[in-house]
This record gives sequence, structure tokens and C-alpha cells, in this order.
Amino acid sequence: MSDQEEGSDAQNVDSPKEIEDAFGTINIPVPAEEVPESDQTEDCESELEPSSGGREKCVEEMSDQSVSSLELNDVEQLMEDVTADEQVSYSPGDGGESLAKSDNAVQSAEQYSKDSLAFLEKIKAVKESLKTSMKDSSATVKVVLLPVGQEIIMPFKVDTVLKCLKDHFSSLLGVPPYVLQIRCAGMIIKNHETLLQHGVKPQDIVQVEIFSLHPDLYPIKRIDRSSDASQIITVRVQTGIDQYQEVAVEIIKSDFHKPFLGGFRHKVTGMEYHNAGTQTVPKKIPEKLNAFCRDTQTVFQRRKLQQTTNTTSTQMTKIGVYVSNMTDKLVTPGKYFSAAEYHAKRLKAVIVIQTYYRRWHAKVVVDSLKRQKMLRLQWEAQEELRKIREKEEWMKLDYYRRHNPQTKEDFELLYNALELWRQEELARINQSFTGAERKAALCELLEKETQIIASIGRHRYIAYTANQEASIQAFLDKCSAPKIWRTFDGKIIEMDTQFTIRARELQNIYNCIMLKNISQDERLDVLLTLKHTVKEHECKLTQEILELIDREVDLMMRGVKHENLEGLRKRIATLFFHYIKTPLFNPEVARHLKLQDIQYLTENIWASQSVLSAWNDLNDLVMVRWDKSLEWSPWNCILLTKDEGTTHLKLKSVEEGYEPLFIHKIKHKHFLAKNYFSQIPVLASFLLGDGEVDEIRKKHQSEPTSKIIDIHRPSP
Repeated sequence: MSDQEEGSDAQNVDSPKEIEDAFGTINIPVPAEEVPESDQTEDCESELEPSSGGREKCVEEMSDQSVSSLELNDVEQLMEDVTADEQVSYSPGDGGESLAKSDNAVQSAEQYSKDSLAFLEKIKAVKESLKTSMKDSSATVKVVLLPVGQEIIMPFKVDTVLKCLKDHFSSLLGVPPYVLQIRCAGMIIKNHETLLQHGVKPQDIVQVEIFSLHPDLYPIKRIDRSSDASQIITVRVQTGIDQYQEVAVEIIKSDFHKPFLGGFRHKVTGMEYHNAGTQTVPKKIPEKLNAFCRDTQTVFQRRKLQQTTNTTSTQMTKIGVYVSNMTDKLVTPGKYFSAAEYHAKRLKAVIVIQTYYRRWHAKVVVDSLKRQKMLRLQWEAQEELRKIREKEEWMKLDYYRRHNPQTKEDFELLYNALELWRQEELARINQSFTGAERKAALCELLEKETQIIASIGRHRYIAYTANQEASIQAFLDKCSAPKIWRTFDGKIIEMDTQFTIRARELQNIYNCIMLKNISQDERLDVLLTLKHTVKEHECKLTQEILELIDREVDLMMRGVKHENLEGLRKRIATLFFHYIKTPLFNPEVARHLKLQDIQYLTENIWASQSVLSAWNDLNDLVMVRWDKSLEWSPWNCILLTKDEGTTHLKLKSVEEGYEPLFIHKIKHKHFLAKNYFSQIPVLASFLLGDGEVDEIRKKHQSEPTSKIIDIHRPSP
């Protein structure tokens, strides 16, 4: 062989070594299913590291297990391709043939080195993608709390076990972790499982539901501070031509008020533009603890020399100088006492002060107790005297009521006492007598009881007569009383109207009629005045009064005694009182409506219930005006509840607020009220102008063709 051939042979021999050195840093990975998960992670990292570069730290987290199957398959495919090419290009058994074909070996070696470099670049790219996926392994999780339906959006790593999520919400809800259950896409997720195992990739959005296994004992409630929690939204960002990337953006809700930093206004459009500030949350200044020392205060220090303004000196007796000592004082030191003796002296003084104070306080307390005891004894004595006095007054009143009964209660007291006395006498007779003696005693008891009842009846008639006269006088006083009101300065003003004057005149005539022990001439003057008064109006009542007056005058002229005329005079007084109570002749009485009339109106006309809602609680019912433009009257009212009455008075007209059928029903009730109250003389004057009651009034007239009376009502 020539030297060239030997050189070529040597070159051919060395080239396989170089190839081995070039591929010595690459190890063929074992398939994933043959290597344990812990070993696979370490081997994968060692395979991806170049021999010339620095060693990176192995990732020991669970995120290394989340490498997608597609990336692993690409790595294995690349490794198999390189291994196959290496086996084809170099084999130990073909050493002779490679030496013979040195040129082909050199070219193949160069090609192999290029392929290995390209393979390393692909491995680096795969490694970078793995690192990126490990860093951005968070997904957006929308947590729905059942059954309240509250939604909470939060980031969560796909390679983290869901037990952490359950513990987090357990602390927020105050529910034990073993009670909570997580469900995703209709499947129950266990504690050791991750979102990655359920097909959730990083940057994805997934919804999970959390509910309680024992809703009765541990119910799920709304989280109050959920509004302070951050939310995450996914934003699609364009990174290049036809290249987009989804980025998770966290929204932090803060109540930080951004300051106004000024701005400008557009002159043409008038739009205002404000300068924007940073959106970052300002850092909170840590609170400083209260430090009570001079270091926390502002201290001003100044160094300045001080010199007295007045120079003084001393002088002593010496040769050539005499100083008198007449004003000198001899000072001797006092007794020295220690700090313990000083504090003991102070303590003794404090004890003395406390002793006197406690003595004074005890005297004040004792004096207060004595005063309270004295007041209590006085009050008890006064109460005893009051009870004795009240008992005596009650006994006197009871004795007076028994001997002079006036009211209904007084007569009931007499009847009760009579019944008790009868029962006691009956029990005594049954115990003491038998046979004929018992019958005689019972007859005597019955006779006594009859006499007592008759006596009580006489007293009752006398009391009724006196009470009736008193009630008549009270009624006349009320009708003839002037109008009274109080001014702003406290003065009382009284005013007489034409109606009160008329009522007072009629009252004076009635009092004169009721007078007794007057002469015949005075009686004739009273009857003449009465006759002229009632002749102003012509009706059945006035005709009866005039007939009785003429009869009494005729009897007086014939010399009939006064005792025989008492019945006739009493009849005249009764008819004249009815004349006074008629509003046609005495308009002032129309203002006094009796309570029984209101009761009849409520119970019989309106059936004691609301005409709208049929509510029958009298405490909630009010009687308001039907037509609010007119005055209230029994034929211009409606019975409603308080709320219904308020709404009714807000109506502009009843025709707009109610249907015709309802209005007809109310008018029918008003007609019934007119029919009833037209028979009451007190309200007769208000019904004279109504044609509906004219037929009813004709029944009470004496003549078929009665005189028409023109009544001029006063303006309200």
C-alpha cells in the first residue's frame, strides 16, 4: 500500500470513532410504559441536556407527568430515526468494507453530524415547550356553589390534586372537607385526582360544582366576601400574522379611589379627557406601634453658653475688714429619715384620710336609710288612713244610695239586697218552723217583700221623673249654649247665632210652662205667649198644642182647681218639648245626633261591614262621605275600612271610581236611611226638599191640603 492509501485507511478508521464521539452524548430513551413515572422524569431531563452545557435542575413536581403523548411520541420518533441511521451507517462486522469505501464513509459521517445537530435543536425546542407548559399550567375554574347558585371564578393548576380546592372552600364555607363533593361534567371527582386527568389542559376554562353530602346538617351558604375575590378572563392576543395566543388576565377588584390627575377639554367637540393613573393597588403602609419614648418626638437641640446677668460676691471678716454677723442665722441639720420611713408616714396619713372619709360615707348612708324609713312609715300611715277614709265614704255612699236611689245601678243594688234578705229569711224559716207555722211565716215574708218592691217602684218612678227633667234641661242648655272657641292668646270668645237665640227663647217658654204656684194671670200670659209662638207654623203638632191651650184657658175661666189641671198642663209641656226637638221649628237641635241613630245606621243599613271588602271588625271601620263635596249625613255616607276610606276620599268623582251597579246599590242604602231618619223629628228639616220622602210626610199631616211652609236654610 502507498502512503496515501494508508492515510486514507487511517482516516477511515478514525471516522467511526469521531462518529461515536459525536453521538456519545445521546442515549436512546426507554418507552414510557417500561419506565416508572419517577425514573422517567429524571431520565427525560438527562436525555434533553447537552453534554457541553450546564446541568439544569430536575423538575420534581407532578407537572412533569403532564407531558402530552404527542410530544413524547415525537421525541421517540426522532431517537429511532437517528438510531436506525447510525446502525445502517456503521456496524462492527463491516469493518473491511468501510475501509475499502473511505470516501463514502466520510460523506456519511458529515451527513450524520449534521443530522445529529438538527436533532439536538429539535430536542431543545421540545424542552422549551415543556418548560412553557409547566410554567403556564393554570386553568380558569368556574366554581358553582349548589344549591345557592353562586359562581366564583379562580385560577387553579391542572396538575394539582383537587383536595386543595376542597380544603380552600371548606375554610370559606365553614363546612368540613369530607362533607363537600366536587362534580365536573356530571362525574364525581376524587380527592387524589387532578383536572389534567379529566382532559383539562392549561389555559382552558372548566366549570365544577361543589355541593354538600349532608345539606341538612351542613348547608351551603353564599360567601359574603366573594365580591373581593379576583376573577380571571381569557383574552385572545395576536402575536403575529395569523397567529393568536390566549392569555389569562386576572381582574382584581379594589375600592381604591384613583386620584384626579387633571386633563384637557377638546375645543371643538367639548369632550373632556382625564389623565390616567396607574392601576396597581398602592402598598399599604404598615401600622407603627405606639412608642412612648423621646426617639419618636421632634427634638431641637441647641448648644449655648449661659452667664448670669448679675455678678455677686461674698465678703468675710479679715485683717482690715469687718463684717457684722448680727443678721446671720445658725442653721442646724434636721433629723434624717429614710425613704421607707417617708412612705410609712404617707401611708399613715392616707389611712387617716380613708378612715374619716369612710366614717362620713357611713353617716350619709345611715341618714339616707333613716330618711327612707321615715318616709316609708309616713306613707304606710297615710295609706291606712286613706283606706279607712275610703271605706267610710263608701259606706256612707252605699247607705245614701240605698235610701235615695237615683240611677239604674242604685236600684239594682236595692234589688240585690232584697234578694239576699229574702234568701236569709227563707233559710231561717225553713230551719225554725214546720207545718202551718212555716206557711204563715212564708206568707208574712211574701207580704213584706211585696211592700218593699212597691216602695222601690215608687222611688224609681220619682227618680225617673227627676232624671228626665234633668236630662231635658241639659238638652235645652246644650242647644241654647253659644258658640265658644279659644283664641291664640288664650281668651275665650262666645258668639250667639240666630239658631241659638231661637233655642234660648223656646227654652225660656218651656221653663215658664213648667213653673208651679203662679197666679192665674201669669199662667194666662204664659199660655198666650206659647200660642203666638206655635201659631207661626201650621201642622198637626201645633194644632194639638193650640187645642190644649184653648181647653186649659176655658177650664181656668170656669174655675177648675189647679190640682185638676196638672195632667193637662203636663200634656201641653210634653207636646211643646216635641215641638222644641223638631229641627223645622228649632234648627239648632239638628246638630245633636243620638248614638242609637248611628248604631242603627251601622247595623241595619250597612250590616256592620265594609261595603267593598265585607270586613266586619268595627275597630277598623270608618263612615266617610259618599260625595265629598257635600256635608256628611246619614244619606251621604259609606262604611269602609280606614285604608279604603282614604282611597275613596282621593277619588275625583264616584262615577269614575265605581261601576253603575255598585253606585245603584249605595243609592238604595241611602234611600233606606232617608226613609228611617225622616220619621225622627231631629232630622226632619234636612229632608224637606227631597221628593222621595214627601209621601212619607203626608201620612203625618192632619189635613189633605196643608199649608206650604217656606223654609230659608242658612248658608253653611
